[in-house]
Amino acid sequence: MKKIFVYVALFLSVQFVLAQEEKINTNKADFELGKGLQFSFEDGDYQFKIGGFIQPSYTYSKTEDQKGNSRFRSKRSYFNISGKALKEKVSFFIQTDFSLDKPLLDAWVAYHPTSAISITVGQKRTFTNSREMTYNEDVLQFADRSMVSRMFSDTGREFGLYLEGNFEWKNAGFVPQLAVTSGDGRNSFGSDSRDADKGGLKYGGRLDIYPLGYFSEGNKGMTADLQHESSLKMVIGAAASYNDGASNAIGEGHGDFIIYNEDGEAQLPDYRKIYTDLLLKYQGFSLLGEYVNTSATGLDQTFINEAASLPLAPQQISSYLVIGDAWNTQLGYATLTGYSVDLRYTQLIPEFDDYSNSILQDTKAYTLGFSKYFKNNAFKLQTSFSRIDYEAGVNEFRGELLLQLVF
Repeated sequence: MKKIFVYVALFLSVQFVLAQEEKINTNKADFELGKGLQFSFEDGDYQFKIGGFIQPSYTYSKTEDQKGNSRFRSKRSYFNISGKALKEKVSFFIQTDFSLDKPLLDAWVAYHPTSAISITVGQKRTFTNSREMTYNEDVLQFADRSMVSRMFSDTGREFGLYLEGNFEWKNAGFVPQLAVTSGDGRNSFGSDSRDADKGGLKYGGRLDIYPLGYFSEGNKGMTADLQHESSLKMVIGAAASYNDGASNAIGEGHGDFIIYNEDGEAQLPDYRKIYTDLLLKYQGFSLLGEYVNTSATGLDQTFINEAASLPLAPQQISSYLVIGDAWNTQLGYATLTGYSVDLRYTQLIPEFDDYSNSILQDTKAYTLGFSKYFKNNAFKLQTSFSRIDYEAGVNEFRGELLLQLVF
């Protein structure tokens, strides 16, 4: 009897130890280039990730009849941490770029009531800009963003409330998105709390439709077709925003200018942006088309001085805000071995083409790009050559060589 008791006790002890080891083994850590250092706890219910990327680059630019300029730099130096609590349906993300004076880019917390709906509060990349601006900086088709992205937006980050959906009906996909933000871009409180926001809020949204189904896994959130879609896939999108009282040329900052009403009080203009875009992918080929129109309202009885003695002429608003239209078209082909050749054409059209003080000037840009993807997008080498023609008759050549490592 005593021996039986000992055997039973020993058996239960062994089972307890094995159970504890099995429980411990549910906590995992893994690293893969391009996916970061990933931790998983309690059978994956809690996940944590550390990642980032670096982009050392060399740029050469030369304006007609002027001496050329060379620049070596770390174009982007990103570091991010993120996590998910699946039971609590919560996720978070923090990202910085140490190549910037103000490095904080993203800092948000999201609640996911269902697998198709997300509610986010914090600072993040808005979806109310061009399609290229909705993509991360490490997945760009060229070594730099298009002039549409660079002229009508900055980092694309804003602080606010975001509601995002992701739905399917038959073979089609629908992604509606709404946002209410500060209208003052990122880090909108400046150096301290006394640097208050200007104007009112910004309201915007985007609707993306995938009539032929979503892109393949690993092929989302980027322009190039690295996964070689076996059948034609496309996304048709439209975005719009209304910034109630803008004091920055593109609505991603504040306090850069001020105009007044007849009583000498600040009366900031309202700034509107409208985007439409189309992206096609098929067997390595990709085609992106983007259009943007911007305008301003709330300009009646406004003056450029506090004494209200100098009225704001209609065309003068284009010296404060980026006003006008622009087109961007990108065509590319990526091979299965990781080589890519890409072409881009961009045209900027100011609202007042005969006003020399307009921020937006009549411009055409042509870009040829080559890329080598060594490990998908995690490790790649890109080079691009651009010719920029300004209406004033001055032409600029720009070449860039960029190496990217995502860790």
